[in-house]
Amino acid sequence: MSPLTLIVAATKQNGIGRGGTMPWHIPKDLAYFSRVTTNAPTTQVNSVFMGRKTWESIPLKFRPLKKRINVVLSQNSDYDLFNPGDPTALPPTDSTHLCSNLKTAVETFGSRKDVHRLFVIGGSSLYQLALSQHSLQTDRILITRIYTPEFDCDVFFPDVLGGAEWRKASHEEHSAWVGFEVPAGIQTENGVEFEFQMWTRSSDK
Repeated sequence: MSPLTLIVAATKQNGIGRGGTMPWHIPKDLAYFSRVTTNAPTTQVNSVFMGRKTWESIPLKFRPLKKRINVVLSQNSDYDLFNPGDPTALPPTDSTHLCSNLKTAVETFGSRKDVHRLFVIGGSSLYQLALSQHSLQTDRILITRIYTPEFDCDVFFPDVLGGAEWRKASHEEHSAWVGFEVPAGIQTENGVEFEFQMWTRSSDK
């Protein structure tokens, strides 16, 4: 089974959202997210796994996320990804799929030769699931750590980094894995200080 990579933006207290949206606007992070999750060999494409609420939080004009296989996780097999009653909704495409659980999604898309990497992009419960089930082989976390200001959040990323199980990768390792030069150190945009980081699961754990 292909390993999973989690990608997230989170405050120092691991806040990732409030009221169903991100309480910050960082274009550099959005560009980084897009580049990381679309970067793949010519004959392959990446898959992005997300919960229903994360899917619904993406503006209609950006659904599905382009140049990626979008996989929405929902236990409701009747869930309508495209809201046919909404005239602004996009029609179904081969790049968008509904799966009942993360394990099935990983097995299905991780075994496809045209799929390069598997990313979990939210929300909180899906991150928690990916980290708690070792059979899913989550081995990497790409986190945009937001230092200031301290945003008020009501949804959080699991507090797993900083212990023995995860190791912070060097800037060189980070850039090599994503396939482009990642801006190093603390960045500032729209009054927000943040840093792009990569963490990998320690090999002895």
